[in-house]
Amino acid sequence: MFKQSEPRPVLIDCDPGHDDAMAILLACGNPAVDLIGVTTVFGNTTVDNTSQNALDVLSLIGRSDVPVVRGSAGPLRGEAVLGEYVHGTSGLDGPDIPRSNVQPTSVVNVAAWMHEKIMRSDQPVSLAMIGPATNVASLLEAHPDVISNLREIVFMGGSTERGNHTPYAEFNTYADPEALDLILKTDVQIRMIGLNLTHQALVTPEVVQEIKDRGGKLGEVVSEWMGFFGESYESVWKFDSPPLHDPCTIASIIEPGVCEWQSAPISVELEGRWTRGATSVDLDHRFSEDLPLIEVATKLNVPKYWEYIVGAVELLSSNMKMD
Repeated sequence: MFKQSEPRPVLIDCDPGHDDAMAILLACGNPAVDLIGVTTVFGNTTVDNTSQNALDVLSLIGRSDVPVVRGSAGPLRGEAVLGEYVHGTSGLDGPDIPRSNVQPTSVVNVAAWMHEKIMRSDQPVSLAMIGPATNVASLLEAHPDVISNLREIVFMGGSTERGNHTPYAEFNTYADPEALDLILKTDVQIRMIGLNLTHQALVTPEVVQEIKDRGGKLGEVVSEWMGFFGESYESVWKFDSPPLHDPCTIASIIEPGVCEWQSAPISVELEGRWTRGATSVDLDHRFSEDLPLIEVATKLNVPKYWEYIVGAVELLSSNMKMD
Protein backbone atom coordinates (compact mmCIF):
# COMPACT_ATOMS: atom_id res chain seq x y z
CA MET A 1 0.00 0.00 0.00
CA PHE A 2 1.33 3.43 -0.95
CA LYS A 3 2.16 5.62 2.04
CA GLN A 4 1.64 9.34 1.56
CA SER A 5 4.68 10.14 3.74
CA GLU A 6 7.06 8.32 1.37
CA PRO A 7 8.46 9.85 -1.83
CA ARG A 8 6.43 8.88 -4.87
CA PRO A 9 8.39 7.01 -7.54
CA VAL A 10 8.16 8.96 -10.79
CA LEU A 11 9.34 8.08 -14.28
CA ILE A 12 9.58 11.06 -16.65
CA ASP A 13 9.12 10.54 -20.39
CA CYS A 14 10.24 13.76 -22.04
CA ASP A 15 11.81 15.73 -24.89
CA PRO A 16 13.98 18.43 -23.24
CA GLY A 17 13.16 21.34 -24.03
CA HIS A 18 13.34 24.25 -21.55
CA ASP A 19 10.14 23.36 -19.72
CA ASP A 20 11.07 19.66 -19.68
CA ALA A 21 14.39 20.64 -18.08
CA MET A 22 12.45 22.51 -15.40
CA ALA A 23 10.25 19.47 -14.82
CA ILE A 24 13.39 17.41 -14.21
CA LEU A 25 14.66 20.04 -11.76
CA LEU A 26 11.37 20.00 -9.87
CA ALA A 27 11.35 16.21 -9.70
CA CYS A 28 14.90 16.17 -8.36
CA GLY A 29 14.45 19.15 -6.05
CA ASN A 30 11.30 18.16 -4.20
CA PRO A 31 11.54 15.53 -1.43
CA ALA A 32 8.08 14.18 -2.28
CA VAL A 33 9.44 12.72 -5.54
CA ASP A 34 11.79 9.81 -6.16
CA LEU A 35 12.88 10.17 -9.79
CA ILE A 36 13.57 6.60 -10.88
CA GLY A 37 14.43 7.30 -14.51
CA VAL A 38 14.10 9.51 -17.57
CA THR A 39 13.18 8.27 -21.03
CA THR A 40 13.55 10.54 -24.02
CA VAL A 41 11.64 10.99 -27.24
CA PHE A 42 11.76 13.20 -30.31
CA GLY A 43 9.76 16.40 -30.06
CA ASN A 44 11.27 19.73 -29.11
CA THR A 45 14.31 18.54 -31.08
CA THR A 46 15.75 15.23 -32.26
CA VAL A 47 15.90 12.33 -29.81
CA ASP A 48 19.70 12.47 -29.87
CA ASN A 49 19.54 16.07 -28.67
CA THR A 50 16.80 15.46 -26.11
CA SER A 51 18.82 12.59 -24.66
CA GLN A 52 21.94 14.73 -24.37
CA ASN A 53 19.93 17.57 -22.85
CA ALA A 54 18.45 15.27 -20.20
CA LEU A 55 21.93 13.99 -19.32
CA ASP A 56 23.33 17.52 -19.17
CA VAL A 57 20.58 18.79 -16.88
CA LEU A 58 20.97 15.86 -14.49
CA SER A 59 24.76 16.23 -14.48
CA LEU A 60 24.43 19.95 -13.78
CA ILE A 61 22.59 19.28 -10.53
CA GLY A 62 24.69 16.31 -9.47
CA ARG A 63 22.11 13.64 -10.34
CA SER A 64 23.91 11.56 -12.95
CA ASP A 65 22.75 8.55 -10.96
CA VAL A 66 19.33 8.89 -12.60
CA PRO A 67 19.29 6.64 -15.70
CA VAL A 68 18.48 8.27 -19.04
CA VAL A 69 17.21 5.96 -21.77
CA ARG A 70 16.97 7.03 -25.42
CA GLY A 71 13.55 6.33 -26.86
CA SER A 72 11.65 6.88 -30.09
CA ALA A 73 13.06 9.01 -32.90
CA GLY A 74 9.70 9.41 -34.61
CA PRO A 75 5.96 8.82 -34.21
CA LEU A 76 4.02 5.61 -34.67
CA ARG A 77 2.98 6.86 -38.11
CA GLY A 78 4.44 9.46 -40.44
CA GLU A 79 7.41 11.80 -40.09
CA ALA A 80 8.76 13.44 -36.95
CA VAL A 81 7.70 17.02 -36.25
CA LEU A 82 10.17 19.08 -34.19
CA GLY A 83 9.69 22.12 -31.98
CA GLU A 84 13.05 23.76 -32.61
CA TYR A 85 11.27 26.96 -33.60
CA VAL A 86 10.58 27.38 -29.86
CA HIS A 87 13.55 25.72 -28.14
CA GLY A 88 16.37 26.32 -30.62
CA THR A 89 18.39 23.84 -32.64
CA SER A 90 19.79 22.11 -29.55
CA GLY A 91 16.37 21.96 -27.92
CA LEU A 92 17.85 23.78 -24.92
CA ASP A 93 19.35 26.93 -26.40
CA GLY A 94 20.45 29.69 -24.08
CA PRO A 95 23.26 29.51 -21.51
CA ASP A 96 26.16 27.14 -22.06
CA ILE A 97 26.16 24.35 -19.50
CA PRO A 98 28.77 21.59 -19.15
CA ARG A 99 28.24 18.56 -21.34
CA SER A 100 27.68 15.37 -19.40
CA ASN A 101 30.25 12.62 -19.95
CA VAL A 102 27.60 10.00 -19.15
CA GLN A 103 26.03 8.06 -22.00
CA PRO A 104 22.35 7.09 -22.19
CA THR A 105 21.62 3.68 -20.68
CA SER A 106 22.08 1.17 -23.48
CA VAL A 107 18.87 -0.73 -24.25
CA VAL A 108 17.47 -2.51 -27.28
CA ASN A 109 13.87 -1.55 -26.55
CA VAL A 110 12.77 1.47 -24.49
CA ALA A 111 9.33 -0.05 -23.82
CA ALA A 112 10.91 -3.17 -22.32
CA TRP A 113 13.17 -1.03 -20.13
CA MET A 114 10.22 1.08 -18.92
CA HIS A 115 8.25 -2.06 -18.17
CA GLU A 116 11.03 -3.59 -16.10
CA LYS A 117 11.69 -0.34 -14.22
CA ILE A 118 8.03 0.14 -13.33
CA MET A 119 7.36 -3.47 -12.39
CA ARG A 120 10.41 -3.60 -10.11
CA SER A 121 9.26 -0.59 -8.09
CA ASP A 122 8.00 -1.48 -4.63
CA GLN A 123 5.39 1.29 -4.94
CA PRO A 124 3.07 2.15 -7.84
CA VAL A 125 4.79 4.51 -10.26
CA SER A 126 3.51 7.84 -11.53
CA LEU A 127 4.45 8.25 -15.18
CA ALA A 128 4.86 11.88 -16.24
CA MET A 129 4.53 12.03 -20.02
CA ILE A 130 5.62 15.50 -21.12
CA GLY A 131 6.55 14.94 -24.77
CA PRO A 132 4.98 13.11 -27.70
CA ALA A 133 3.24 9.94 -26.52
CA THR A 134 5.19 7.43 -28.64
CA ASN A 135 7.24 5.72 -25.92
CA VAL A 136 4.33 5.34 -23.53
CA ALA A 137 2.00 4.01 -26.22
CA SER A 138 4.63 1.43 -27.16
CA LEU A 139 4.95 0.45 -23.51
CA LEU A 140 1.21 -0.06 -23.02
CA GLU A 141 0.79 -1.91 -26.30
CA ALA A 142 3.69 -4.31 -25.75
CA HIS A 143 3.32 -4.77 -21.98
CA PRO A 144 -0.31 -4.24 -20.89
CA ASP A 145 0.45 -5.85 -17.53
CA VAL A 146 2.45 -2.73 -16.59
CA ILE A 147 -0.87 -1.15 -15.58
CA SER A 148 -0.80 -3.27 -12.43
CA ASN A 149 2.05 -1.15 -11.03
CA LEU A 150 1.22 2.19 -12.64
CA ARG A 151 -0.33 4.61 -10.19
CA GLU A 152 -1.25 7.00 -13.01
CA ILE A 153 -0.18 8.64 -16.23
CA VAL A 154 -0.11 12.42 -15.99
CA PHE A 155 0.40 13.91 -19.42
CA MET A 156 1.10 17.41 -20.62
CA GLY A 157 -0.77 17.76 -23.86
CA GLY A 158 -3.93 18.85 -25.55
CA SER A 159 -6.28 21.57 -24.40
CA THR A 160 -9.90 22.16 -23.57
CA GLU A 161 -9.60 25.16 -25.88
CA ARG A 162 -7.31 25.89 -28.84
CA GLY A 163 -3.84 24.66 -29.72
CA ASN A 164 -0.36 26.12 -30.15
CA HIS A 165 1.44 24.16 -32.87
CA THR A 166 -1.65 24.57 -35.04
CA PRO A 167 -4.76 26.60 -34.25
CA TYR A 168 -6.43 23.50 -32.77
CA ALA A 169 -3.63 21.11 -31.84
CA GLU A 170 -1.16 21.35 -28.97
CA PHE A 171 2.36 20.33 -30.02
CA ASN A 172 2.72 17.04 -28.10
CA THR A 173 -0.62 15.70 -29.31
CA TYR A 174 0.03 16.82 -32.88
CA ALA A 175 3.43 15.10 -32.90
CA ASP A 176 1.86 11.64 -32.40
CA PRO A 177 -1.94 11.66 -32.05
CA GLU A 178 -2.21 7.93 -32.79
CA ALA A 179 -0.04 7.22 -29.75
CA LEU A 180 -2.15 9.37 -27.44
CA ASP A 181 -5.31 7.80 -28.85
CA LEU A 182 -3.98 4.36 -27.95
CA ILE A 183 -3.14 5.49 -24.40
CA LEU A 184 -6.54 7.07 -23.78
CA LYS A 185 -8.22 3.77 -24.69
CA THR A 186 -6.30 1.70 -22.12
CA ASP A 187 -7.45 0.86 -18.63
CA VAL A 188 -5.12 3.11 -16.63
CA GLN A 189 -5.76 6.18 -14.52
CA ILE A 190 -4.96 9.24 -16.65
CA ARG A 191 -4.77 12.90 -15.77
CA MET A 192 -4.46 15.61 -18.42
CA ILE A 193 -2.54 18.87 -18.06
CA GLY A 194 -3.50 20.89 -21.13
CA LEU A 195 -2.70 24.33 -22.46
CA ASN A 196 -5.80 25.66 -20.73
CA LEU A 197 -3.99 24.90 -17.44
CA THR A 198 -0.37 25.59 -18.33
CA HIS A 199 -1.14 29.04 -19.75
CA GLN A 200 -1.85 29.99 -16.13
CA ALA A 201 1.79 29.17 -15.22
CA LEU A 202 3.37 32.30 -16.66
CA VAL A 203 7.05 33.03 -16.03
CA THR A 204 6.64 36.70 -15.14
CA PRO A 205 9.60 39.04 -14.49
CA GLU A 206 8.77 38.80 -10.78
CA VAL A 207 9.09 35.00 -10.91
CA VAL A 208 12.42 35.21 -12.73
CA GLN A 209 13.75 37.68 -10.18
CA GLU A 210 12.79 35.41 -7.28
CA ILE A 211 14.50 32.47 -8.97
CA LYS A 212 17.65 34.57 -9.41
CA ASP A 213 17.54 35.89 -5.86
CA ARG A 214 17.11 32.47 -4.22
CA GLY A 215 18.60 30.07 -6.73
CA GLY A 216 22.31 30.85 -6.76
CA LYS A 217 24.20 29.71 -9.87
CA LEU A 218 21.37 27.42 -10.87
CA GLY A 219 18.97 30.34 -10.62
CA GLU A 220 21.12 32.24 -13.11
CA VAL A 221 21.00 29.34 -15.57
CA VAL A 222 17.23 29.00 -15.17
CA SER A 223 16.70 32.72 -15.70
CA GLU A 224 18.71 32.53 -18.94
CA TRP A 225 16.72 29.50 -20.08
CA MET A 226 13.53 31.41 -19.40
CA GLY A 227 14.94 34.41 -21.28
CA PHE A 228 15.43 32.36 -24.46
CA PHE A 229 12.11 30.57 -23.99
CA GLY A 230 10.35 33.87 -23.38
CA GLU A 231 11.77 35.45 -26.53
CA SER A 232 10.46 32.50 -28.55
CA TYR A 233 6.99 32.82 -27.06
CA GLU A 234 6.93 36.55 -27.67
CA SER A 235 8.05 36.10 -31.27
CA VAL A 236 5.71 33.24 -32.19
CA TRP A 237 2.62 33.80 -30.01
CA LYS A 238 3.02 37.39 -28.70
CA PHE A 239 3.09 36.27 -25.05
CA ASP A 240 4.47 38.88 -22.66
CA SER A 241 5.59 36.03 -20.37
CA PRO A 242 6.04 32.39 -21.42
CA PRO A 243 3.99 29.55 -19.91
CA LEU A 244 6.04 26.91 -18.09
CA HIS A 245 4.06 23.86 -19.21
CA ASP A 246 5.74 20.61 -18.23
CA PRO A 247 6.49 21.08 -14.51
CA CYS A 248 2.73 21.34 -13.95
CA THR A 249 2.65 17.54 -14.27
CA ILE A 250 5.26 17.08 -11.54
CA ALA A 251 3.59 19.64 -9.28
CA SER A 252 0.30 17.74 -9.62
CA ILE A 253 2.03 14.49 -8.66
CA ILE A 254 3.57 16.16 -5.61
CA GLU A 255 0.17 17.53 -4.61
CA PRO A 256 -2.89 16.89 -6.82
CA GLY A 257 -4.62 19.78 -5.06
CA VAL A 258 -2.31 22.25 -6.77
CA CYS A 259 -4.85 21.95 -9.61
CA GLU A 260 -8.60 21.84 -9.74
CA TRP A 261 -9.88 18.87 -11.76
CA GLN A 262 -12.93 17.96 -13.78
CA SER A 263 -13.75 14.49 -15.10
CA ALA A 264 -14.47 14.44 -18.82
CA PRO A 265 -14.32 12.10 -21.81
CA ILE A 266 -11.44 12.94 -24.16
CA SER A 267 -10.80 11.90 -27.74
CA VAL A 268 -8.07 12.81 -30.22
CA GLU A 269 -8.68 13.91 -33.80
CA LEU A 270 -6.64 11.70 -36.14
CA GLU A 271 -7.83 12.62 -39.62
CA GLY A 272 -8.93 16.25 -39.81
CA ARG A 273 -7.13 18.33 -42.40
CA TRP A 274 -7.13 21.38 -40.11
CA THR A 275 -7.69 19.69 -36.74
CA ARG A 276 -5.39 16.62 -36.66
CA GLY A 277 -3.98 16.29 -33.14
CA ALA A 278 -6.72 18.31 -31.49
CA THR A 279 -8.19 17.00 -28.25
CA SER A 280 -11.97 16.95 -27.95
CA VAL A 281 -12.72 17.40 -24.24
CA ASP A 282 -16.41 16.93 -23.49
CA LEU A 283 -16.62 18.91 -20.23
CA ASP A 284 -20.42 18.81 -20.30
CA HIS A 285 -20.63 15.03 -20.92
CA ARG A 286 -23.02 15.49 -23.82
CA PHE A 287 -21.52 13.56 -26.73
CA SER A 288 -19.00 10.97 -25.54
CA GLU A 289 -20.74 8.52 -23.22
CA ASP A 290 -18.81 5.57 -24.66
CA LEU A 291 -15.40 7.04 -23.75
CA PRO A 292 -13.60 6.58 -20.41
CA LEU A 293 -13.46 9.56 -18.08
CA ILE A 294 -10.14 11.40 -17.76
CA GLU A 295 -9.26 13.85 -14.98
CA VAL A 296 -8.69 17.22 -16.68
CA ALA A 297 -6.86 20.04 -14.88
CA THR A 298 -8.82 23.28 -15.09
CA LYS A 299 -7.32 25.73 -12.58
CA LEU A 300 -3.81 26.11 -11.18
CA ASN A 301 -2.87 27.34 -7.72
CA VAL A 302 -0.28 29.70 -9.15
CA PRO A 303 1.45 30.81 -5.90
CA LYS A 304 1.82 27.20 -4.75
CA TYR A 305 3.18 26.17 -8.16
CA TRP A 306 5.91 28.78 -8.08
CA GLU A 307 6.67 27.94 -4.47
CA TYR A 308 7.47 24.40 -5.65
CA ILE A 309 9.58 25.59 -8.59
CA VAL A 310 11.61 28.20 -6.71
CA GLY A 311 12.06 25.90 -3.73
CA ALA A 312 13.43 23.14 -5.95
CA VAL A 313 15.92 25.47 -7.67
CA GLU A 314 17.05 26.79 -4.30
CA LEU A 315 17.53 23.28 -2.90
CA LEU A 316 19.45 22.04 -5.95
CA SER A 317 21.72 25.06 -6.34
CA SER A 318 24.24 23.72 -3.83
CA ASN A 319 24.92 20.76 -6.15
CA MET A 320 25.46 22.93 -9.20
CA LYS A 321 28.48 22.14 -11.39
CA MET A 322 29.75 24.92 -13.62
CA ASP A 323 33.25 25.01 -15.17
